[in-house]
Amino acid sequence: MGLPQRAFYPVHETAARWGCMVSDIAGWAAMGALKIVTGIPPVDCGDQRIAGLVKISPTDILPMFRRCGTGPQEAPLRRIQPFDADDWLYITNPEDGVIVSIGDIMILGQEVHKFELNNDLFGRVAAGPGLDGGEYDWAAMNVEITRRVFEEGLPKSQGEWIRELQDWFAMQSEDGTFPDEKSIRLRLAPILKALKFKHPKR
Repeated sequence: MGLPQRAFYPVHETAARWGCMVSDIAGWAAMGALKIVTGIPPVDCGDQRIAGLVKISPTDILPMFRRCGTGPQEAPLRRIQPFDADDWLYITNPEDGVIVSIGDIMILGQEVHKFELNNDLFGRVAAGPGLDGGEYDWAAMNVEITRRVFEEGLPKSQGEWIRELQDWFAMQSEDGTFPDEKSIRLRLAPILKALKFKHPKR
């Protein structure tokens, strides 16, 4: 059985994953396309005691998301939104709010995957005939390809590489399913071309 989907993605890692800037992520979050979260210690918001995972607004700590990269690594957070609430709560104790670090600002895993799907960031396609019809993590396959080339070099043939990737997908899947050969070959083709993989054998 494979590991479950990741619960959180730090904003810096998400920016690298998507090939954008953290300022872009802040903008999308400010427009409602994403929810940014962090974890806080117990604080008072009037007569309520709040702790743990909370939603935050990137506009409240906007200097941390400067495109030029000169922003501070930490900033005081003065309002939060609990997950089960629609209203923002202002932190009354401590009076100066809580300090949040850029490394502790995250996006929920389900939000990341939903955003990728809605914007077709990695060109996901449905499974082939006879499979479960769900979505495969093609971005993770690209990471596996990078690891393979870096650690083991190129395989002897395109067919061997496709079989390796089918085995890899099967290991990641709870039920052992994997994409059909055509779907993998389609996504592998530009990588083979970039690597100058001459006349791959079948």
